[in-house]
Amino acid sequence: MARSEIVRRFDAIVEFSGLRDFIDEPMRTYSSGMYVRLGLSVAVRTDPEVLLVEEVPAVGDAEFQQKCLGKMEEFRAGGVTIVFVSPDYALVSRLCGRALLLDGGKPAAAGTPEEIERAYLGGREGA
Repeated sequence: MARSEIVRRFDAIVEFSGLRDFIDEPMRTYSSGMYVRLGLSVAVRTDPEVLLVEEVPAVGDAEFQQKCLGKMEEFRAGGVTIVFVSPDYALVSRLCGRALLLDGGKPAAAGTPEEIERAYLGGREGA
């Protein structure tokens, strides 16, 4: 995002992050969670065609998590392709129409989230 674009969207980014009270503090005082919240807030204020998300809903409090999930659902409804990496079957089912099971970094199965959950759990029963 260009600097001019960041300046234009600054207030919306800070508002989404929930860090307004801390925005004037030096970045070195931010926790790792604050960095992630701010980074995600920048990401959701872009106009992506593809969004790659790994465990973002696990960041922050329940209110922030719900804002993130709502924004991802909004992106999905708007036709944005979301690559969502998570072991949370409920979230995968909520956000994804298709899922991919990886085994050793290689595709092992593809299908609906429910099919992939069954494949994963079925493969684990024999372990």
